[in-house]
Amino acid sequence: MKAVRFHEYGGIEVLRYEDVDRPRPGPGEVLVQVAGTAFNPVDIGFRVGALHQIYPVTFPQTIGLDLAGTVVEQGEGVETPAVGDTVIGFMPMTGPGAAAELVAAPAAVLVPAPGNVALADAAAIPVAALTAWQALFEHGEVTSGQRVLVNGAGGGVGGFVVQLAKQAGATVIATASARSAETVRSFGADEVIDYTTAKISDAVREPVDLVVNLVHGSKDDSAALLDVAKPGGILVSVPPGMEYPERDVRIVFFGVRSDTAQLAQIVRQVEAGALHLDISDRRPLAETAVVHEQSESGSIRGRVVLLPQS
Repeated sequence: MKAVRFHEYGGIEVLRYEDVDRPRPGPGEVLVQVAGTAFNPVDIGFRVGALHQIYPVTFPQTIGLDLAGTVVEQGEGVETPAVGDTVIGFMPMTGPGAAAELVAAPAAVLVPAPGNVALADAAAIPVAALTAWQALFEHGEVTSGQRVLVNGAGGGVGGFVVQLAKQAGATVIATASARSAETVRSFGADEVIDYTTAKISDAVREPVDLVVNLVHGSKDDSAALLDVAKPGGILVSVPPGMEYPERDVRIVFFGVRSDTAQLAQIVRQVEAGALHLDISDRRPLAETAVVHEQSESGSIRGRVVLLPQS
């Protein structure tokens, strides 16, 4: 079977679409025939070795955190999911990933896939939607009536943040480029700021209770986000950054984690039509390196799903 692996840390050239042995599910695992995985910017961090001190990997490493597929075999001790079940999940950070035709996945990280979207497309859900959920509800403590600024709303996580914040009853101000503005508005943003033509500090006319930052930026960029937050407000950032103890704003830097209870709730919202997927492209798994290159050049918006050609 085929998988996308890297045998050393490095540039795009280290990614190999290659033949590998068929995996066998161990105790507590199931073998999943992969319908799709999805690209996440953090995949680049794994590939170049930027995360090796936090999440050490064993070479060769199969890339890919998002998994959607069908269970074809159970390992010892597994009762659910059953053979034939369609599932999605967030693969362990340090284990083999989902960019393969078949994956041995821990049963404990899997939940039933939504029945109203194509199974491959459901791979766009786990990492991005869980990041949005945890940013808003665990760290941002969003409540109805608040003003929320989503910096980077046009990305894969941003679309979920906008939708979930709007569902929570917040007024949502979003930054996005012109190519993403229509989609971001359709997800419920009350105001969209084109960051390519306007400064956030000028465009946000009323302070916000919560800033969700999804964009790597400079010190000046971080200061601009703090400038538009209310005293006593919260800035939640996925990219790491600097602390500003002199500011009366609580700053939280966090990394997403797998949480099947949250993921199951997200799936229910997708099935109810309350959450929509922003899939900008579907590419063969063999073109994973091309997708990495496009991400590094800044030409990706939304979610890109990668499809095994089994």
